[in-house]
Amino acid sequence: MDVIFARTCSNWPMHAATMESDATSAFYSAKEIIVGDVWTTGPAMRANYLRVASAMARLGIQQGDRIALLLRNDIAFLEATFAAQHLGAYAVPINWHSTADELKFIITDSKAKLLICHSDLLPRISNKNVNLAVWTVVTPPAIREAYHLDEASPSGGVFDANWADIKRSSAGYTRAALSCPDSLIYTSGTTGKPKGVWREAPSMEQLRSTEEMRLRVTGIDRESRVLVPAPLYHTAPNLFAARAARIATVLVVMARFDPEQMLETIEKHAITHVYLVPTMFMRLLGLPKEIRTKYDLSSLEFLLHAGGPCAPQVKAEIIDWLGPKVYEYYGSTESGPVTFSTSDDFTRKPGTVGKPLEGVEVCVLGELGDLMSAGEVGEIFVANPGYPDFTYLNQPEARAELQRGKFLATGDLGYVDNEGYLFLCDRKRDLIISGGVNIYPAEIEAALISVPGVADCAVFGIPDTEFGEALAAVVQPKDEAAATPGLIRRALAGKLASFKIPRVIKISNDLPRDESGKIKKRLLRDPFWASVNRRI
Repeated sequence: MDVIFARTCSNWPMHAATMESDATSAFYSAKEIIVGDVWTTGPAMRANYLRVASAMARLGIQQGDRIALLLRNDIAFLEATFAAQHLGAYAVPINWHSTADELKFIITDSKAKLLICHSDLLPRISNKNVNLAVWTVVTPPAIREAYHLDEASPSGGVFDANWADIKRSSAGYTRAALSCPDSLIYTSGTTGKPKGVWREAPSMEQLRSTEEMRLRVTGIDRESRVLVPAPLYHTAPNLFAARAARIATVLVVMARFDPEQMLETIEKHAITHVYLVPTMFMRLLGLPKEIRTKYDLSSLEFLLHAGGPCAPQVKAEIIDWLGPKVYEYYGSTESGPVTFSTSDDFTRKPGTVGKPLEGVEVCVLGELGDLMSAGEVGEIFVANPGYPDFTYLNQPEARAELQRGKFLATGDLGYVDNEGYLFLCDRKRDLIISGGVNIYPAEIEAALISVPGVADCAVFGIPDTEFGEALAAVVQPKDEAAATPGLIRRALAGKLASFKIPRVIKISNDLPRDESGKIKKRLLRDPFWASVNRRI
């Protein structure tokens, strides 16, 4: 994932092909911006977000303030973000799946002065969980259709102004842009409650380094035609879309990911660049062959993915289908991108997430802080001096817990091979220790995915009186008859050591997922631990 940092608009060092004499007017320069069923242009969007900025300024929003966004993928999401940036304020995207308590925590912790909310989400807002101004955006038809929402908007609720009225009644903000901070996105980090990553202002050298890195990692330049099907409240798609809005020829943001609709969109708009997460690969590969071959995808040049480990077989199938156009980066909201992998890297070294980007250092340490040799698994630590330092908003002590000298703990387990390529094994918190042996769920999930009849799966630890933890797997089948626990165990016997084969295998047609499609493993794991007095 990418990072949050502040910059000065007029000094933003864009790629040479995108430089203009007036940097602020060129800042949002996409010729076409299509979000859901709304079509606009960069200049038209600029006019709209300046009207919103004017209304925000009248409300008292100033440089450094925070504006919470409880919005799905809508044009209003981009307009609100860019309006906040123009004032030097921080947009704070919130996962709209959040409960009332989670919502209250982020709004309170960020000290947001304004909440902008889709109308169908208003019932989650009450005077009990927010005490700030609320602007309502009428949920557009494309989102209502994508999420099967009722046509009628909720009446009543807590709100102070309607989004459409704000844009109609406000004059454009005429003052020059102040600092233009990227969104302040909350991340759970490695432990504890969600944390807002508050990035210090970068030096000019860091600005140049960041721009070079983003060009390398995203591939987006002035000729790009970009598609973002993932939720904008996540760090990577948020910044992928923001970069495209600044400098690409076309930006298309899907209201909601749908695998066939994505293929249709690539053909319709001659998309060259797209950002996905591994779970989206699974859904694409699950399409019938006649659907996968129905659309012309020849325009596609750069498919970037991140957001979690990808089973080697799944990625190999995507590369075989689309060609050597698949790229991957590894990093976090805190560290920024730290490694990068091409299709050729992956083909030569299946499973790698690549080598460190220029200026980045990666090391693997054991439990006692000792440096692991090539091939030895330990916790991954990174140092990225090209990015400005950060702190967790209101939780500076949590930042210190991750520090090991100049290195930052990622919470991931992995190893570096003798050529310097990084491989991930699992999250440190997902590590299963059974009878004193370390077992990595990601390895077992990769083996399960290769079993005929298995569509998706989740592996986790469950309590065991003898070994401390035992392995459990919940499997989503392609065909129930072809994916029974017995058939799965027999298939795994030739792929994994016996102690790595799950003791408990459950078949489920409906795995709990977040909006990006990632399985909510905690909801599967927690019932097994409910009756014991421990969590590991």
